[in-house]
Amino acid sequence: MGKPIISGDSIIVPSSLEHLADVDLFIEGTLRGYGVGESLIADIAISVSELVNNAILHGNKASPEKTVSVRIGLADHKVRIAVADQGNGFNPDTIANPIDEANLLKEVGRGIFIVRSLMDSVDIEATSHGTTITITKAI
Repeated sequence: MGKPIISGDSIIVPSSLEHLADVDLFIEGTLRGYGVGESLIADIAISVSELVNNAILHGNKASPEKTVSVRIGLADHKVRIAVADQGNGFNPDTIANPIDEANLLKEVGRGIFIVRSLMDSVDIEATSHGTTITITKAI
């Protein structure tokens, strides 16, 4: 199993859930360096954790040959974070509504809903070579 690679404003992790903590430490540390308050750090960290979890399990299918990259930046008082996998992409229009009565008791399918509720914007770019989800939050 590979190790996380941190370079400046990005971290690349192997497709294993055991690296979620590495991403969390990187994101929280970077946000503290930007002077972000703890409440916003928690919201952003939850969102990034959901996206990385999805990228590993759904995007990369936990393939040890694939990685997930996370890039963070700050501009104009906004934090922007891009999470990219190396999967086959997906159609974001097919994401089921988790608050639809038929989906209320399902144990999965709430990640993007949670992220959309916590962030100012969520942009999904899916191709046959992977998916990149970019989130933005004003600080």
